[in-house]
Amino acid sequence: MTDFLVLAFVFLAAGVVAVPIASRLGLGSVLGYLIAGVAISPILAALHVDVVAIQHFAEFGVVMMLFLVGLELEPKMLWHMRHRLLGLGGLQVGATTVLVMGVAMVFGLTWSVALACGLVLALSSTAIVLQTLNEKGLMKSDGGQASFSVLLFQDIAVIPMLALIPLLALPELAEVASHAVGHGTEAVAEVASHDDAHHDDGHGMNINLVEGLPAWQAALATIAAIAGVIVGGAYLTTPAFRFVAMANLRELFVATALLFVIGIALLMTLVGLSPALGTFLAGVVLANSEYRHELESDIDPFRGLLLGLFFMTVGAAVNFGVLFSSFGLFVGLTLGLMTLKAAVLFGLAWIFKLRGGDKFLFGLGLAQAGEFGFVLLSFTVANNVIPKDIADQLLLVVALSMMLTPLLFILYEKVILPRLVEDNDRDADEIDETGQIIIAGHGRFGGVINRMMRAGGYSTTVLDYSSSQLDRLRRFGVKVFFGDATRADLLHAAGIHEARLLVVAIDQRDTATELVRHVRHEHPKLGIVARAVDRHHVYELYAAGATHIVRDTFDSAVRAGRSAYEELGMHAFDAEMLARAFVDDDKASLVALASVYDPNIAAHENEEYLAKAKELVSQRDDILSGNGKAFHVRTDRGWTPPSREDLDAEQEADKT
Repeated sequence: MTDFLVLAFVFLAAGVVAVPIASRLGLGSVLGYLIAGVAISPILAALHVDVVAIQHFAEFGVVMMLFLVGLELEPKMLWHMRHRLLGLGGLQVGATTVLVMGVAMVFGLTWSVALACGLVLALSSTAIVLQTLNEKGLMKSDGGQASFSVLLFQDIAVIPMLALIPLLALPELAEVASHAVGHGTEAVAEVASHDDAHHDDGHGMNINLVEGLPAWQAALATIAAIAGVIVGGAYLTTPAFRFVAMANLRELFVATALLFVIGIALLMTLVGLSPALGTFLAGVVLANSEYRHELESDIDPFRGLLLGLFFMTVGAAVNFGVLFSSFGLFVGLTLGLMTLKAAVLFGLAWIFKLRGGDKFLFGLGLAQAGEFGFVLLSFTVANNVIPKDIADQLLLVVALSMMLTPLLFILYEKVILPRLVEDNDRDADEIDETGQIIIAGHGRFGGVINRMMRAGGYSTTVLDYSSSQLDRLRRFGVKVFFGDATRADLLHAAGIHEARLLVVAIDQRDTATELVRHVRHEHPKLGIVARAVDRHHVYELYAAGATHIVRDTFDSAVRAGRSAYEELGMHAFDAEMLARAFVDDDKASLVALASVYDPNIAAHENEEYLAKAKELVSQRDDILSGNGKAFHVRTDRGWTPPSREDLDAEQEADKT
């Protein structure tokens, strides 16, 4: 018991300390976990901890992650992805395998060993890539979707790889193993038997129901298992969860969700399939289930903890003694592998028309080897396909490539993406017509404003710096111009000196503030309506000179609050007046706080700002009425025609 508690404390303490620091430095949580693993590796070695055993346990986090990913996808969406799934994924695995095999043969490996190396290194890290894409909000981008398609194909491809690898065992390799014994290295057969025994002792039983069956029977069992997951997910889970919900115990529902995922993973394992593939399929089936969100909330904490543990074991498993003994060799092999994979990915990005930042996100994000490499390398050693000394070297290359991946995402986010924005190779459009209103940015926010202005009979000039966005809009007949609205010459060409209004709808906070400041200085009488991302951005835009400032989600949130009032039984007029009073009070507080806001001092450290905020809160508390209505709103029924209920009530009152 003490050993378990010490081990749990070490892992939890490392993660709690390292991840917040890494996130604060902009390194991301994945790199924080990897660094934590490296930091505690001496402690684990001193405690004689079997890191590999923990790693196998923590890999279940990948299974849970793919289940949650499946919950976000509907079958129609998955069918829509089929071309990228098969095209991008198939070509990436095939091309990378062939190239790695060719390089390995150049270094003197036999074709069978080289092919096995190619299959192992063609895979990328589902855990690191999907975690990072979700963490940075890149999953819905074209590059994120393309990356997901490749990762999903790779997870599926593990199944035929497990069937193919044993066929690559050749007599020549046995001779290599015997030669290794003569030099003091363990025989591959001994290693295999030791690994099998260790696997049985540390990781449980290896039961495969289709092992030894004829091919047609194994195929039928596999199809039956997949059909069982689909049918069970569609028709049995809802009654089961409803039955469990009768107990009204939160922990029982959590246990049922875990039972569901573990049961599917076990079923897939028993028929020789990837548990990650099975749970992903179950997630897709349950994408429209009424219990989808409950499943997400119950499983996500376990997924996060297990993935964090897995990343720490990757860092802890790095053998620094072996690494530093041949540092140049391993770094060269790792960078060579990542460069080769990146070249394949960039080529596929060009073929499948991924452009701009999506191309770099796709090419850099998948350039590493993956966690399935650990599994496949052990499998190749056990089946006498790859000698153990080569497998040990490849294990180190896989771990190093995974550790470098978060740095590639930082390179993409901090260096490449800003340059793509600054050095866009497309020239600004020639503005051949100007309007009364200039709208900078035509996304969700600016697009609504543009349609409203057009509907009101006003002419607009729309500027946007996203060429792909503008190309899509032009297909719908929307008149837009490509260009950077912060450029003085482009604003002049758009007619800023004659315009009646500038609408700043771009979503880059600092860029929007600088644009407002520049235009206010050059055109002091021009009206400026600006989009703000939060309250503090409102203060900055106010100081910069914006005439009207609108927060991204404020008005929609007020509308939602007004609807909530009505749903709770409040009359529509009362709800509208209360919402208006709330907006007026918020505007007044914004103006008051903007006068004491200092962008160079954090709000919670600005004593004058804090004092003013407390004063406003106290004033608001003083004017709250006792009937659940703020700001002493008093209304009548004249705003809307009386409803049938109003008329019936009035007739009943007349009778009495």
